[in-house]
Amino acid sequence: MELAFLGSGAAFSLERYNGAIVVDRRLLLDGGAPLLPHLHRLGIDPGGIEAVLITHFHGDHLLGLPPFMLHRAFIDPRPLRIVGPPRVEATLEQLFELCWGPEWPDFRARFELTYAEAGQSGTVAGVSYETVPLKHGGNTVTGYRLRLGGQLLAYSGDTEATPALDQLVEGTDAAIVEATGPGEPMSHTSWEQAAELAARHPRTRFFFNHVYAGSPPDAVSDFQVVTV
Repeated sequence: MELAFLGSGAAFSLERYNGAIVVDRRLLLDGGAPLLPHLHRLGIDPGGIEAVLITHFHGDHLLGLPPFMLHRAFIDPRPLRIVGPPRVEATLEQLFELCWGPEWPDFRARFELTYAEAGQSGTVAGVSYETVPLKHGGNTVTGYRLRLGGQLLAYSGDTEATPALDQLVEGTDAAIVEATGPGEPMSHTSWEQAAELAARHPRTRFFFNHVYAGSPPDAVSDFQVVTV
């Protein structure tokens, strides 16, 4: 399993780009900006992305997607499926219409774009998954447990360190979890809580992201590519 971290920062980090992760060069986990230049920098074909999995609808997880849609429409019109929380289609269509105005329906018609609400479980691009609802302030975030071959990958998006986060990472081979900052970052997981989580799950390899500043232990960096 290959994990390519296009960005590893919190929403208003000055040191890191917004988060987006590519799994095995074909699944995109969230879509923080700038997405297309970072795919190109790591030699990942934007047209090879078969599916996008969205955890929640905050800007630092979405704003790389509108230019990505135009690349698929005009450069490489292979089919694309987007999976996400309830109202994923209505929410993203509103975003794309805001960005591209009345021309968006014509752009969308140039390639096959489909949506699916994640639900409790499903399959996308041949990968089966289960979801765990996570708490992020007043939002419910869709955490994913992805089965890739014989491996199990957890991805939290943004979350507080609740018992549901332990449920998400339990028994996984690898887990991508946020670690925003030290102390008590509002509606996020702290460095200390992230370390405690890792200690409770010693068989899981952790990759901490959504870092505001500095670098906690086991934090990934922008443009890091790892094989698990």
